[in-house]
Amino acid sequence: MTQKLAASIKLLRPQQWVKNAFLIAPLIFSKHLFGVEYVETTILALVVFSLVSSSVYIINDIADREADRQHPVKKNRPIASGKISILEAMVVLVLVVAVIAIAGRNLNHKFFLTVIIYFVLNLAYSFGLKKVILLDVFVIAAGFMLRVLAGAFAIAVLISPWLVLCTLFVSVFLAISKRRGELLLTVHTQGYSGRAVLSEYDLGLMDQLMTIAAAGMAISYALYTVAERTVMIFGTDNLIFTTVFVLFGIFRYLFLVRKKENDDNPAHLLITDLAMVFNVIAWFASCVVIIYWNEINSWF
Repeated sequence: MTQKLAASIKLLRPQQWVKNAFLIAPLIFSKHLFGVEYVETTILALVVFSLVSSSVYIINDIADREADRQHPVKKNRPIASGKISILEAMVVLVLVVAVIAIAGRNLNHKFFLTVIIYFVLNLAYSFGLKKVILLDVFVIAAGFMLRVLAGAFAIAVLISPWLVLCTLFVSVFLAISKRRGELLLTVHTQGYSGRAVLSEYDLGLMDQLMTIAAAGMAISYALYTVAERTVMIFGTDNLIFTTVFVLFGIFRYLFLVRKKENDDNPAHLLITDLAMVFNVIAWFASCVVIIYWNEINSWF
């Protein structure tokens, strides 16, 4: 029973929920971080979106179980390894959908429309789009952008076009790095050819695309921090100084991607490297201090 429970939890891939932190961005940059109602709504939206993403993972694992058994890492997934049967996975899926319906009953229709688009897009990815070169990368990237939009819709706030553009470059960057890791797995793992679309890619192309995405990410973020609307809302142009953490994060991630050539999980790289973790914390703390300086100063 304990093993089944552990396998069921693993089936949800909770380690992947870190990606859903993108939903928090609108809360921070809309100056509502200390608003209890806004925080509660964002947390609720985060839980719902995480469960929706888990439902996609379950469906994907059922559909890809045969291919996963040939993968050096994915073969250990609950369904591929036989720890969870298809019927048991379907039961877990039904329970997840039930929790989503109960937990999300107070969230607005725009949030749920975004969630539905995310769900349908990911199903389309699982059953066909992942086989189309470049389109597969942009579908993954769209998932990150939808997370930001879902976070904004949940608390009914507007987000800067520059922030949306920055999210696009971040998501494309992470999506390409995922494909790059998968491609390297095919090189380093004997008898494993990987998904069909990988034959269309090569490391040279991947590295060029990552460089372009990284440059776009850095530039769009820097322009966001000094945009007239940003300075007007926050009452300061000091947010530009947080760009140093963004640059360090990009450089560190590129280093890790090249050092750990058999890791095809961007989220794993982000949460297991101490330098990256401390950099994210420093970026977050500096953004909070700069954006909410007046509120923080009033406490003392």
